[in-house]
Amino acid sequence: MDGPDRGRLSTRPPPHGRTVHPPPNPGLRELVLGSAGRAWVRVPAGADGRSLPLVVALHGAGGRPQGMLTMLAAVADREGLLVLAPQSARTSWDMIQGRYGPDVHLLDAALTQVLEEHAVDPARLAVSGFSDGASYALSLGITNGDLFSHVLAWSPGFVGPVVPHGRPQLFVSHGTRDEVLSVDRCSRRLVPVLEAAGYVVDYHEFGGPHSVPPDVLDRSIRWFLSPAEASSITTAE
Repeated sequence: MDGPDRGRLSTRPPPHGRTVHPPPNPGLRELVLGSAGRAWVRVPAGADGRSLPLVVALHGAGGRPQGMLTMLAAVADREGLLVLAPQSARTSWDMIQGRYGPDVHLLDAALTQVLEEHAVDPARLAVSGFSDGASYALSLGITNGDLFSHVLAWSPGFVGPVVPHGRPQLFVSHGTRDEVLSVDRCSRRLVPVLEAAGYVVDYHEFGGPHSVPPDVLDRSIRWFLSPAEASSITTAE
């Protein structure tokens, strides 16, 4: 059966979104999740209570949610994105240890609270991540493609065991000079496997190291908000 031990999330948004009155105050706050763990939500400047796109942002190994929130702050305000950033229970996400575990429960609890308290566009609900967070985003996104409409994977290493549900749209980026997760061993092997499985992948290589350059971040967010406008594969040596 599908369940948390297979990476399945149970929370679901209202099918047509909702309007929240009064609108939430812009800014950052920590969610109250008790024993489930810790997560932060950031409301963009100018939020007026209407349904917003939501990006779940997963940090890399040894990273912190604050790094993802800082990285996304400017583009989130510019594009009107709600950002949810959880903290992994260990130094990285549970699937890195070979099986799903407490981080699935954390994400379920955090998403449930955000979807209850904020207006979220169900057609623009993305899970994103960098490095190990990108691997986890792909794993969870494919497993929960009936929840997440999009996956943004910046420099992933692998996809964990998945039981696919739905058909999320995938964005993958990777630096050609990545010294942590080699593009040859990782995305150049991973993307063809995803495409062979029937996924349409917007794959972008850039001439840089293990990072998310500002132009790559902007490209991925534009793709998320207007996927029909970004369907080509580009390479920068």
